[in-house]
Amino acid sequence: MVAWTWRFEKADGTEVQPAVQPEDFTTQGDAESWLGEHYKALLEGGVDQVRLFEDNTEIYGPMSLHTDES
Repeated sequence: MVAWTWRFEKADGTEVQPAVQPEDFTTQGDAESWLGEHYKALLEGGVDQVRLFEDNTEIYGPMSLHTDES
């Protein structure tokens, strides 16, 4: 079974533990929906950016969780 997972990082790429523990996702859409629901809590917990992996393959990232709100 394919597992989709997030890696949580500071702005410099250092891995950090997320404030909200993710589950194992079976689809990319499920992983992205989860991130959409929890990104504010992740930001508040010190996560600046994320990378999405399919098993051990990086699909995309780093993707900043910071919005461009001024």
